[in-house]
Amino acid sequence: MSHEEMTPEQKRHDQLTTAPNATEADAAPRVDVTERDGVTRVDVAEGAAVRPGPGPGMPEADGESDSE
Repeated sequence: MSHEEMTPEQKRHDQLTTAPNATEADAAPRVDVTERDGVTRVDVAEGAAVRPGPGPGMPEADGESDSE
């Protein structure tokens, strides 16, 4: 199959798994996109390995702040 015949999902998978040491997990979906009534919503996928924001153990993630 040529690059022009590939679907966007196939192109994404191909791009994310061709690097040295890449695994299938690298191509796992990271976001869920839904569209309803002209509004597009993007959510972090439930099983996403990497999530935005502070990580566990970071003061921001634990509800603490330096402004006290």
